[in-house]
Amino acid sequence: MKNCLNNVRIKEPLVHCITNFVTVNDCANVVLACGGSPTMAHNEKETAEITSGCSSLVLNMGTVDNLDAMINAGKKSNELSHPIVLDPVAVGASSFRKNAFDELQKNMHFSVIRGNASEIKFIATGVGSVSGVDAAKEDRISEKSAPYFADMAKKLAEKLDCVISISGEIDIVASKDKAYLIKNGCAIMSRITGTGCMLTSMIGAFCGANPENILDATAAAVITMGVSGDLAYEKTLKCNGGTMTFKMHMIDQISLMDEETLKERGRYEEF
Repeated sequence: MKNCLNNVRIKEPLVHCITNFVTVNDCANVVLACGGSPTMAHNEKETAEITSGCSSLVLNMGTVDNLDAMINAGKKSNELSHPIVLDPVAVGASSFRKNAFDELQKNMHFSVIRGNASEIKFIATGVGSVSGVDAAKEDRISEKSAPYFADMAKKLAEKLDCVISISGEIDIVASKDKAYLIKNGCAIMSRITGTGCMLTSMIGAFCGANPENILDATAAAVITMGVSGDLAYEKTLKCNGGTMTFKMHMIDQISLMDEETLKERGRYEEF
């Protein structure tokens, strides 16, 4: 997976992010930090044209205010065989969001869907609890529940022909044949607005630089984020900092990440 990280730095993929206004700046900064280059065009009159010059497309449903822009960009990305990464934020929270997801799925093929456990569970089963944009407590991914979620992710990956990434205390990245259980990251990450959105955008950069290996590229992005969170937490404790100090250190650590650190600090296993 270290090669996936190196390829981002070497290729500097241009990532088209149609994301939500709450986290747009953070998403742009994290793409820059890992080695990519972001563009955040949101107008439906230009998204297809803009995305044609990019390496990958990230679609974030946090504030679904222009579905046509996403569809235009998605169709063009599929036409050009560019990876598409979808973040189905709070997909089960309203019929509007469910319908938006269905419309996106009808009009394009995704390379990766990344969400929390409740979002992915809703897509897989059509039912599930919601807690705003966060996973419900009963969907906590623990050592005990991880096999259930890994198996669900593999089945959904086969059904939708894409990689499924589930964020939680244990992160899961799965294709139909293999799942990674990733055990980096810390609880304070859930207290920062947009860490999920930032991860989705970073997955877009990793997939844009490694389009021939979407599974490992996605896993490498998740591990990079988790290891950066671990290192940021250590630095935050040393300076008696709080959540904003942690956020600064996390983005710093993403920008400083190298293959030796990734290999030494990454904790994952295959399922």
